[in-house]
Amino acid sequence: MKSIKLGILGIGNVAKGTYQTLELNRKKIEGSIGASIEIVKILNRRPDVDRGIDIPKELYVTDPYEIIEDSEIDIVVELIGGIEPATTYMADALKAGKHVVTANKAALAANGKMLQNLAQENHVMLRFEASVGGGIPIINAITTSLLSNDFDEILGILNGTTNYILTQMTDNGLAYEDVLKDAQQKGLAEADPTADVEGYDVANKLSILISLIFGVDIPPQDIPTQGITSVTTEDINYATEFGYKVKLLASAKKQDDVFSCNVEPTLVPFSHPIASVSNEFNAIYLTGNAVDDLMFYGKGAGPLPTGSAVMGDIISIARRIEKESDYDLLPLLRYDEKLSCIGEGQHQYYIRLSAADKPGVLGNISSTFGRFGIGIASMVQRAEGDEEKNTVPLIFIVYKTERTVLDEALQELVDKKYVEAIGSVMQVHRPAH
Repeated sequence: MKSIKLGILGIGNVAKGTYQTLELNRKKIEGSIGASIEIVKILNRRPDVDRGIDIPKELYVTDPYEIIEDSEIDIVVELIGGIEPATTYMADALKAGKHVVTANKAALAANGKMLQNLAQENHVMLRFEASVGGGIPIINAITTSLLSNDFDEILGILNGTTNYILTQMTDNGLAYEDVLKDAQQKGLAEADPTADVEGYDVANKLSILISLIFGVDIPPQDIPTQGITSVTTEDINYATEFGYKVKLLASAKKQDDVFSCNVEPTLVPFSHPIASVSNEFNAIYLTGNAVDDLMFYGKGAGPLPTGSAVMGDIISIARRIEKESDYDLLPLLRYDEKLSCIGEGQHQYYIRLSAADKPGVLGNISSTFGRFGIGIASMVQRAEGDEEKNTVPLIFIVYKTERTVLDEALQELVDKKYVEAIGSVMQVHRPAH
């Protein structure tokens, strides 16, 4: 039986999950390929540190180029994360004629075009199923069995940490800071959670999905992005009253020759399937012109779910090596469409204001919205407020408007002292059908 040799860059949670997945299901995996899979080297810069997994110490190397330049290694599996030095390692592996598998959404969002070009030039394969949605096979689905569809919308819960935090705030009435500490203790949030809670992780994943589905090159830094740090239990309770759950959504929508996209906390109707996705689970909701609506659901992170996706890519490449067949560029990052990006487009919005508690203020707010062409769909006024500051909370859901127009109107409310503070502004998702 032919032996296909792997080198793994990294020994973090995903690398350990990949190793465990192979050992757990080795007989089935190798039977499906018709060849054996052998991990021959693993990059571990600190081999004396206990990694919590039983791996033969002789597999460890401290120099990544012992893997990249090893002529016997067929597939390099990059699992160190971050843009650099991971991008350089992958580029050098592709130049060396190695197939590459990665779970690195940041490196792909930043340098996917360059890496894909290198794979093509060197007649090798680049696979990245685990970069979006963990164990959810979304990339394989949209680039194979769903390729006959023209998609016009993506909605996604693409970060388990933030979805866990918002679920606990919703179900148990806990404050953001308390849930974050709990998530960190359970290993669901990093010691520095910035990339997750500020939405940067989701923007990287959305950038990849937009390329695959719409063929548009939009860097993650150009995607309007807002995290969950300003979401309060007060907002969640008001959203519930209106019939919504708050989710950190990645959204991209195409209409004719333009498209909009954003990452931000969003009010999702109870009736929408994505509203029921809880805790660390992820979901990706697609609307295609042939298949209609689809939702992919599963664990978006964790060693074994993500390791499963990595192994799926390894198996795909290994089958082609065993059959000595031509390389396959799928999944294909595309940058061929010339759609214009209009930012986040027009949406309904939830707004929580702290307003001056005096006669005529509500009328002034309504007339200001009216002058900016912003219609009010729903409004709640609470009697209890801040007696010392002489303010009361006002909550609005407004009809579709541009975010820039809404921001101008809100700034005028503050400038004219009708409003003491803007507590929260969140998008409201209204399904097209």
